[in-house]
Amino acid sequence: MAVIFGPHAEGKFELLRRRGFSVSKEQVLDCLENPDRIKEGYKGRRVAQKVMDPEHVLRVVFVEMEGMKRVITFYPGRRERYEN
Repeated sequence: MAVIFGPHAEGKFELLRRRGFSVSKEQVLDCLENPDRIKEGYKGRRVAQKVMDPEHVLRVVFVEMEGMKRVITFYPGRRERYEN
């Protein structure tokens, strides 16, 4: 399935890098293709989640439409907050 990044998601790579938390496009794509879990989000959006390291998960907010996934945003989160 094709994946496109919305403008906000495109800007998140640089924003996170400046804040000392680098996330690659490959990590976001891997999270979408091989998530540890997917939850329903706000306004029909879905949230894919994958463990990044012992302390963090990567969360990717996306919508599915017309045979593609559109990434709205993504962010790292603490595992203790989002697991269980």
